[in-house]
Amino acid sequence: MDSRVKEAVRYLGYGRHAVDEKTKGLVRDSFEELDRTVQGRLVYRIFELDVPDDGRVKIEDLEIASRNLAKNMKGCRRAVMLGATLGIQVDMLMKRYSLTDMTRALVLQACAAAALEEYLDEWQEKFKNEAAGEGYYLRPRFSPGYGDFDISHQKDFIRMLDSAKKIGLTMTDGCMLTPTKSVTAVIGMSREDIPCHKKGCEECKKTDCIYRRQ
Repeated sequence: MDSRVKEAVRYLGYGRHAVDEKTKGLVRDSFEELDRTVQGRLVYRIFELDVPDDGRVKIEDLEIASRNLAKNMKGCRRAVMLGATLGIQVDMLMKRYSLTDMTRALVLQACAAAALEEYLDEWQEKFKNEAAGEGYYLRPRFSPGYGDFDISHQKDFIRMLDSAKKIGLTMTDGCMLTPTKSVTAVIGMSREDIPCHKKGCEECKKTDCIYRRQ
């Protein structure tokens, strides 16, 4: 399996179980349809950063109480706040299939999640090169809702990025992003090239999770 198919299969929850060829074919077909539908958009801003030794992070006028985030950002001078979306058309596509073909809808959900990560990874790789030219090194992305970084901070990203106006990214009263295949995240920028903290599945202690990256 190529990497994007493998990642979508992980989101489908197959874990260590073998994947049949029919499912692989459906995943590939779904990616082809997504590639024709996705209208990826991203907005970001760079802010001055302060990380006191008390489990807090200060980004401009925003104060975040999160020991996980503070650990990730320790030693950084700047923070990149970003918001990204695959666009409302992806939501419409998934909704249409949810009314006619639930299996296809579920596979599209997994493929869209993988496509969003792929989109962000490609952007971050380009930004890493730009930052290196200014003498900065990047930390892994860290999003509200991960660890003890409260998901309610989504509203701060929406406000500080003006994402509703710039890329159509908003949120519900329950702090869920709209369009659904969207994400907000913060990336630390450091003058020191130190080993990055582990992220995602590599950091999580739940080794029996069916969504775990192998």
